[in-house]
Amino acid sequence: MQDKYNMTQEQNIFLAKRNIVDSIWRSSHIEGIDVTYPETQKLYDGGNVARLRLDEIQTINNLKHTWLFVLNSITLENNLNLLKTINSLVGSNLVDRAGQMRVYEVRIGGTNWKPELPKEENVIKQLEEYNKLECVTDRVITIMCYLMRTQFFSDGNKRTAMLFANKIMIQNGKGIISIPIEEDEHFGEELTKYYETNDMTSLKKFIYENCIEGIEN
Repeated sequence: MQDKYNMTQEQNIFLAKRNIVDSIWRSSHIEGIDVTYPETQKLYDGGNVARLRLDEIQTINNLKHTWLFVLNSITLENNLNLLKTINSLVGSNLVDRAGQMRVYEVRIGGTNWKPELPKEENVIKQLEEYNKLECVTDRVITIMCYLMRTQFFSDGNKRTAMLFANKIMIQNGKGIISIPIEEDEHFGEELTKYYETNDMTSLKKFIYENCIEGIEN
């Protein structure tokens, strides 16, 4: 795998800001929220969408606040503390123990596979190992997939992993990762397959080929 884009950090921040509503809209769809792009824009601008449930509106607003945090924290170290902060923002007013390591078993919809209870020292060690990967894009996608499967938090793991991944992508000028609406189902299938097999090869290939946007220099 090689990097698809090589932008300056400033270019990548500009791209992320320009696409922030689109990124929030796409992430909301992955969570099963049937919201339109104009409705997402309205919520981003501080408006209200009466037909949505309060928890759906909260989810979208949390994505907004987390994206703004990420864009204002580009220089911060990419460690477990940052990951916890991102999850605390993603789960604010939605999830019990947001930002804290999961301490009880969970089930993953669509599969019989159950993730083990996470151990903080194991996650730190694995992240250090993945950080040795030379290609930034390969490193980021690998970390993102690993965090999704590990289920380190009680909820919001996909959103947290993707936002953490995008922070590293932007920091290094390698583009933005987001799942196109039309690829939601395919992404879900690939993710479930990875959950069950612990082989991320196909999922990584799908993300690399379909889910990275950038500016050609």
